[in-house]
This record gives sequence, structure tokens and C-alpha cells, in this order.
Amino acid sequence: MDRLTNTARPYAWGSATAIPKLLGVEPTGEPQAELWMGAHPGAPSHIDRGDGLVALHHLIEADPEGELGPEAVRAFGPRLPFLLKILAAEAPLSLQVHPDLPQARAGFADEEERAVPIDAPHRTYKDAGHKPELLCALTPFDGLCGFRPMPEAAALLAGLAVDSLGPYVDTLRAGHAPDTLREVFTGILTASRETTAATVKQAAAAAERLGAADGPYRGPYRDDYAAYASIARHHPGDPGVIAAMLLNFVQLRPGEALYLGAGVPHAYLAGVGVEIMANSDNVLRCGLTPKHVDVPELLRIVRFEPSVPEVLRPEPVDGEEAYETPTAEFRLSRYAVADRARIAGPVAPQILLCTEGRIELHAVATGRQLTLKQGQSVFVPADAVGIGSVGAGVEVRGSGVLFRATVSV
Repeated sequence: MDRLTNTARPYAWGSATAIPKLLGVEPTGEPQAELWMGAHPGAPSHIDRGDGLVALHHLIEADPEGELGPEAVRAFGPRLPFLLKILAAEAPLSLQVHPDLPQARAGFADEEERAVPIDAPHRTYKDAGHKPELLCALTPFDGLCGFRPMPEAAALLAGLAVDSLGPYVDTLRAGHAPDTLREVFTGILTASRETTAATVKQAAAAAERLGAADGPYRGPYRDDYAAYASIARHHPGDPGVIAAMLLNFVQLRPGEALYLGAGVPHAYLAGVGVEIMANSDNVLRCGLTPKHVDVPELLRIVRFEPSVPEVLRPEPVDGEEAYETPTAEFRLSRYAVADRARIAGPVAPQILLCTEGRIELHAVATGRQLTLKQGQSVFVPADAVGIGSVGAGVEVRGSGVLFRATVSV
């Protein structure tokens, strides 16, 4: 069991204060968008086992079965299959989608064959993995997830009373999914920039008026309009502003979570949360970003299916509150520790993150003890959990909230 030294990523959309506040340090004045915990080579966590700080992925490379356990290595190979983050959004993230595993493998192989440099700005597939993800809110958290039912999308756009959106409204009212959603989404993203900029300007002004808390509008989409007005302020003229209006607006309360599988268009808008994902960096973007946008490939990957977002709430099992998903590469749960608890489970890698309070950890198999304060985390290698299909586990004492990231094997 080893304390992690983690890296904050200074993306422009991040909050300058949320992560420093969680860590109990002074803000630098620069945005800190994500705190990465794991073995992704882009920003790996580091561990000191007596010889100075060593990147976690190098430790895993040196002893895969000891760090990950034989079952995890058989299932996922000699690499930590998940990446845990604290995400702090003060501005909208890009409108994006992730490929499934066959799509990722094919896309990666194609770009490798065409000799596109792995660090090229126009590179789309950075690896051959998929990237399902789960976001659990620590504060009230706003996001977009999946396509709205088409009648709702038509009503939302019609409410803006922008003439150039009329054809999209008519198409949505008369058509059927998935073909109609594909037609409208494609039309928005491929329209001329001049036409789109004028449309976005008019739509943004209408959304500001309709979303105003002190305005006269009291209809069902006031919060939605307020969210889209905020997006437009950050990305004026971007076609992604209109495309985003086809998606469900979701507001999470602390403790609630959202699972995002392959092909689901989404964007995080504002808030602080714990995010876990398969250890991949494959993101296809179509707007709300200065980064590489690959509309044709994104349109090939997107699932044009209306949906109602399923907000996940933790299911308590023996003191553990788990967020169940269909993904094997990760499993996220939390413990609301009031006095003491015991973390058991398979012999597999774990990352434990304290987001509130002060918690003492005792690895039964090794006798190692550590104390976590808010914002601190540890890596528990498989050989520290114990021997057998169910290890001796980790004893927990204190008061606070502890998140546990591991795998489903």
C-alpha cells in the first residue's frame, strides 16, 4: 500500500480553486482541470518505496502479477486497466464521443498504417482501447448525455424562435430515429461557418433570455436554456452549441453518477466529480473545443438513438456503496466511514481516494499503515491485498468519505 503523488492537468476549462481546495493547498492562479491517479503514461502517479519517486507504470512493468494480480493480467494484460481522476470543470468540455473496442482497434491500426505520428495534433486514435467512463458528482454537476427524444429536441429548438432553425424543427417533428437524428446532427455540424455563426448568435441571445432566472419564461426548459446560453458564451459561433441542444441536459446531485458507454455523445459542463474510465485516450470531438475536430469519424461512431439518461445511485452492499456498470476494466465504489470499515474483495489492484475527512488505512496482509487526508490517495497492489481469491483486505478507521477504484474480475 503506497501513497500516490499525482499530477494536475491545467486544461483551460478547469477551475482555478476546486482542486487546490480539495488538496488543502494555495491556488496557483492557473486552471487545474483534472487530477490523475493511475498509470497512464501521459501523467502517471508516482510512488516512493525507498528509492525515490518512481512512475506507477514502471513499477507495473517490472512486476505485473505482483502489482495487478494474475487474474487482472490475464483479463487486461500487464497494465492498470483504469484511470481515476478528480475532474473540476468551470467551463464546458468538448462535445465528444468514444469508440467501442473494435472501432478503436481498427482506427488505431489505420492511423498506424498511414504513419500518422502518435503525438500529431490531427491524430484521432491514440491507442487501441475503448474508453467507457463513469462520473460521480462531489458537488452539483451539470452535463449533456445522449440524444433527447426527438419531440423534446424539436420543442427546445422551436422555443428559440430562430428562423434558420426551422428546417431542423420540421425534420425532427416529421422523422424517425435514427435516420432523422443523423440527418439533423450532420446538417448542423457541416453547415457553412458563416451561416452557423449567425444562427448561434441568435440562438444564444434567445437562450439567455429564456434561461434568465429573473426573466418571464417559466417553461419546462428554463434550466436547459440557461445551460446552453453558458455554452454559447464560452464558444461563440461554434456549431457545437446548436448540436448540443439535441442532447439531454443532466444535473447530478452529490453522490449521483452518470455512466457513458461507447457511441454516446456527451459533454461535461460544470462541477466537481470523481471520474473513472478505461485507461484509454481515444476521444472524437465535434465542437466546443480548440482541439482537433474530426466530424466525419465522429459521425461514423455516434449512436443516433434517443435515450433518457440513467442517473446511478450507489447500491449499498456490506458497508460499500457501489456504482454498477457493465464495464470490466473498472469498478467504482465509496465508503462513508463513520468509525471503521473493512475493504475486502478479489486480489486485484486498487486505488483508494479520500474526498472528505481523515481516514486511517491498515493493509492486513502486510501490516502497512497510512493516513489519508482529503484529496490524498494510495495504490494498493494485488500482492498487498492477500493470498487467494478473496484477500485479507484493508481495515479503515476514522471519519470521512473514501472512494475505491478497482477492476471487475
